[in-house]
Amino acid sequence: MVWKPKQSDRMYRAVVRAGLLTFAALRLRVEVTGTDNLQAPDPLQGRSRRAVPGRGAVVAITHFGYLDFAFAELVLWKHARVQMRYMITKAAASHPVIGPIVYGLGHVVTDRRAGAEAYADALAKLRAGEYVAILPEAGVSRSYTVRELKTGAVRLAAEAGVPIIPVSVWGSHRLLTRGHGFSLRRAWGSPVRIHVSEPIRQTPGADVAAETEKLRAELQDGIERCIETFPLVPAPGEWWQPAHLGGGAMTEAERAAADAHDLATGRYSRG
Repeated sequence: MVWKPKQSDRMYRAVVRAGLLTFAALRLRVEVTGTDNLQAPDPLQGRSRRAVPGRGAVVAITHFGYLDFAFAELVLWKHARVQMRYMITKAAASHPVIGPIVYGLGHVVTDRRAGAEAYADALAKLRAGEYVAILPEAGVSRSYTVRELKTGAVRLAAEAGVPIIPVSVWGSHRLLTRGHGFSLRRAWGSPVRIHVSEPIRQTPGADVAAETEKLRAELQDGIERCIETFPLVPAPGEWWQPAHLGGGAMTEAERAAADAHDLATGRYSRG
C-alpha cells in the first residue's frame, strides 16, 4: 500500500529547489526562447502561483529524454511560479518511494487501460485554474523527432476551454534517455534548448485528429528551432542526432517498427 499524502505546495517547492540545485551543480547551459508566448503571471499564494479559474492551461511537452518534464517545469516555475500537475502512470505512482511524492505534488495518476477517472481529474484541475502537463507522445521517441500524439491534450483543452502551450525540449536526451544512461562527463556543462510555441486555442466540436496533428507540427517546429541554436556540432552518425540530419538515431520507419514490436510484446508497459 502506497502512502498518499495530501497535495502540498511546500513539498512541490522543495522538489523544484532540489531540481534547480542539481541543474546548477551540473552547470547546465539552459536557454529558453518563446517565453513571451506564456500567459501573464497570476497572483501568488505564499511562494507559489495561486490557481485562478479560467486561467489554467494544458502544457504539451516533447519526450525525447527522461528529464524533459523537469526542464519544462523549470521554465514555468521561473516565469510565474507555476506548479504543473503531470499525468503520471499508475505504475510510477505505485512505487513505494516515488508514489508518495506523486500524490504530494498533486499529479494526476492515470491507468492507461482505464483512463476515464484520470481524465475527469485532469479536467477538474484545469477548470479550477491549474496547469496540467502532458507528454502526448506517450513514450520516448527514439528517432528524436516528434512522433504521433495521443489526443488527450486536445480533448482536455477543448472541454476545459483552456489553451495548449507547446513546449519543445532539445538536448536533455543527451543526459538521460532510453538506451543511454546518465554520464557525468557528458552531462557536465551540457547545453539544453527549450522553445515555447504560441498557445493553441481549442473549441468544442473541433476536428480532434487535425488539431492533434497541428500540435505535433508545432512541437516539431520548436525542436527544429532549438537545433538551429544548439552549440554542439555532432559528428556524423552521433547517436543523439536525428537520422534525417545525418545522426545515428532511428529513422522514423525504424522507430515505428520498434514501437510496434514493444507494443506487441508488452515491453516497457507502464500501466
